[in-house]
Amino acid sequence: MAAATAETDERAEEEEPESARETAERQLERAAAQLDIDRNVVTRLSNPTQVHRVSVPMERDDGTVEVFTGYRAQHDSVRGPYKGGLRYHPGVTDEECVGLSMWMTWKCAVMDLPFGGAKGGVVVDPKSLSGEEKERLTRRFAQELRTVIGPTRDIPAPDMGTDAETMAWFMDAYSMQEGETIPGVVTGKPPVVGGSYGREEAPGQSVAIVAREVCKYYDRPLAETTVAVQGFGSVGANAARQLDDWGASVVAVSDVNGAIHDPDGLDTDDVRSHEEQPEAVTGYPEAEAITNADLLELDVDVLIPAAIGNVLTEANAGDVRADIVVEGANGPTTTAADAIFEERGVPVVPDILANAGGVTVSYFEWLQDINRRAWSLEEVNEELEAEMLTAWEDVRAAFDDHDATWRDAAYIVALRRLAEAHEARGLWP
Repeated sequence: MAAATAETDERAEEEEPESARETAERQLERAAAQLDIDRNVVTRLSNPTQVHRVSVPMERDDGTVEVFTGYRAQHDSVRGPYKGGLRYHPGVTDEECVGLSMWMTWKCAVMDLPFGGAKGGVVVDPKSLSGEEKERLTRRFAQELRTVIGPTRDIPAPDMGTDAETMAWFMDAYSMQEGETIPGVVTGKPPVVGGSYGREEAPGQSVAIVAREVCKYYDRPLAETTVAVQGFGSVGANAARQLDDWGASVVAVSDVNGAIHDPDGLDTDDVRSHEEQPEAVTGYPEAEAITNADLLELDVDVLIPAAIGNVLTEANAGDVRADIVVEGANGPTTTAADAIFEERGVPVVPDILANAGGVTVSYFEWLQDINRRAWSLEEVNEELEAEMLTAWEDVRAAFDDHDATWRDAAYIVALRRLAEAHEARGLWP
């Protein structure tokens, strides 16, 4: 009995989900091993600068007061102010925020943006909040973080469970306390209060651009390419529709309830995204209903996991039949799955490049706010295309020069820039 129990405990331990921080640290160590950089820099990058934990009291609509826990992890600011999203989700933890803030540091460095990485959130199910409660929670959270954020210190943005309206409330609360309107304190706002056109679509747009370029690299014409997208939300829907417009055949998409599949290709404009009609994908009548797990194992050219983290694991990586994986979500592939894909020769283009359109257009928004000059949607899209192609070429060159995986190549680009910045600034005192 003892032996059986020990075996069960061992299996449970092996199946324990890998945390975002664990994944980020392992990816850092692997990339650092391929570069001749100061080990002290790697040590510094393995640890966040600060992690703030705050209590967020909020009055419910019935008059009762509930206290929520909020976090803000600030990883590294050697290249500029901290930058990263705020999420409202019951699974938010300090360790998750640290891991995600590390990815933001790499992402900003890959894109050569003058930012460092941060991430934060509140431990709450946003579906349990009324609109008025969400606003009160946001304003109080802004107040609790006010001393550690700012347009030259740390610039939050929307993430899971938050949106442009949330950022408008956050900016207004901060501005009221500061006594002046400061639109640059957050990005992802509505354009009417200093937001940028194209910001919401940007992560999906960049995923599509990178998918197009990687298909071109492997001599796969988009017109002959089949694509499956897990997660038909803001990122997945925009990526799918752009690839559809460019001639690819999107054969499967999904939401939290399940997936749909049509081997002849879906009309992605006809399928409602989560933002347009929550949980509507499985009600689409013109396709076969399948599960999210089935979608990940479809025989397609390109798989885009664009929903949540840790969906490609040691348990299913061997069954993935896609020829190429392009990460739309943050951290969808565990370290063990990465190793399996590498052994099988399946290219995995990492999130820190593929979905970096969000932080790139956030940078554009920040510039617009500072200069008080708005850009047109056409200008934003042109600049985004140019920035993504530049970053793609940097990563492609590292991929070819180092005979590395795509993830390693992206980390090599990022770590070089971060190491140079740390060496230039030194350590004070």
